[in-house]
Order: sequence, then structure tokens, then C-alpha cells
Amino acid sequence: MVDSSIVPGESLFGSLLTAMVTPMKADGKVDLSETGRLAEKLVDDGCDGLVVAGTTGESSTLDDEEKISLFRAVVEAVGDRAKVIAGTGSNDTAHSVLLSRMAVETGVDGLLVVTPYYLKPSQSGIQAHFEAVADATDLPVMLYDIPGRSAVPITVETMLRLAEHPQIAAVKDAKADFAAGTRVMANSSLQFYSGDDGLTLPWMSVGARGVVGVTTHVATSQFRRLVDAAAVGDFKTARAIHLELEPVIRATMTRVPGAVAAKEILHWRGSLPRPTVRLPLVGPTSTESKLIREDLAEAGMESLQ
Repeated sequence: MVDSSIVPGESLFGSLLTAMVTPMKADGKVDLSETGRLAEKLVDDGCDGLVVAGTTGESSTLDDEEKISLFRAVVEAVGDRAKVIAGTGSNDTAHSVLLSRMAVETGVDGLLVVTPYYLKPSQSGIQAHFEAVADATDLPVMLYDIPGRSAVPITVETMLRLAEHPQIAAVKDAKADFAAGTRVMANSSLQFYSGDDGLTLPWMSVGARGVVGVTTHVATSQFRRLVDAAAVGDFKTARAIHLELEPVIRATMTRVPGAVAAKEILHWRGSLPRPTVRLPLVGPTSTESKLIREDLAEAGMESLQ
């Protein structure tokens, strides 16, 4: 089953992708109208791709009906202007297959599928899981390699075998193994994306297409300029932006979980009505909020509520 739209060398997902938070109402229910508004803002500010119901979207606390409604809302809001990638992976292969097939009906452009977590499968099991999901639809698949959450990495050998599948087109790397990533890029046509905001420039310097980020919620235009500069080999400009972004990335990614920080900052800036998250996530303490604000002030982002 080969999708004729998958052309080697063609960028399938864009270069600046935000792993969207999921806006929620005060009672914790998904807020679809705010989801559409946030998607429009991110694309207006420079994103050419959005990942919906990924880790930052609190996917593990969303049910299937909520995920499908989110996919549909984002496609309706920006599907004609940006690629929409549905987070359909879990540690249950049958469930991932089912959700992926359901996602097709919403009009998404691709699937983000995470390494099965908690169960610690063998590399053969990881390969079989990804291939089962990829076989289920004609949509291109982005593998999500994040051993910090899944406990098990995708080895280079497994990644290269998976690259032979006609629907497996890309990888979001949150493993930070440059030797392994370089081998994958050198020996496959997989489109490589940084899954660590602060490593966008290093990864692009060796051939990555761009980033799937969280800090991109709050520094979208800066990341757009960084990615564009790196893509044309202007590493002097890219390096300057990379250094400017350090305190913003620190604020978003190190003080509290990324989903919590991104929602708080968006709320402070008036881009999100409320920063509601679902348990077991909770909002930042007063000390954590102070540290985040200090980081942002260091970056020149003092214009917060």
C-alpha cells in the first residue's frame, strides 16, 4: 500500500511544527473553539505544521472522541494553510491502529506515533508495532523516539528497517543521540525533526528538516527565523537566534512540564483564556511561576499580564 503523494525529498510536514497544547474549559472539558483560535494564531505567526493530541496536548488523558474532535477542529481551522499531524500512538497496538483509521476521516495529513511505552517491548516488537500502524492507513507516519518517556529507544538498526516501509516517512527525535541520528540520516530517506527545542539548530546543522516544538507556542516568529536561516545555511543568523531563545526554552521546558508552562505563558500573554490542565498535571506553584517569569524577562518578554 503506497501513497503516491509520498515523494522522496519532498517535505511532507513542513519545518516549524508546534506540538499543540489542548485548550480546556474551567471544568477540564476540551475547548474546541479555543483550539481552533490557537491553531490559527500559531499558523499566522509562522508554523507550517501542527501536531494535535501529542504529549504536550495531554494525549494520555484524552479519550478517543476528544482526540477526533480536536483533529477535526484543527483541520477545519488551518488545514488549508498548514499540515496537521494527528497523535495516534499509544502502548496498545490495536488501539493505535483503530485511532489512526478514525483520524483519516478527519482530513489530517499524517500521524505521529510514539514508541510503545511502559511495556518495554523488544526491538522486534517496536518494529512490528510501528509497521502495524503504518499498514493501517495511507497517511505518512512520523515516528516519535523519546526514551525518556517510553523507557526504550528505537535503535539505529530498527529505524533503518522501518525506513523501508513506504508509509514511514519521518522521525521526531527526542533522544539527543547525534551519532545515532547521523547514521539514520546518512542511510535512509527519513525526514528528521528535532524533538528537543534547544537542539533545533544542532540537528538542522547535520540535515534535520526542522523542529516539532513546545516553546514554539510562545516564540513562534523567532523559531521561524531560526529554521529558515538554518535551512539555507545561514548559521551565523541561526546561531544568534538560538542563543536568544535559551532563556525562553528554559522557561518553557525546565521549570514545570512543557504543557503546563506553555499554557501558563499563553494565558499570561492573553492568547489562552485559562491555563487549565488535567490531573496528574497541575499548575505551577508561586515559586515556579516566579522562575518562569524571570526567565522570560531575561529574554526580553516582560509584556506579560
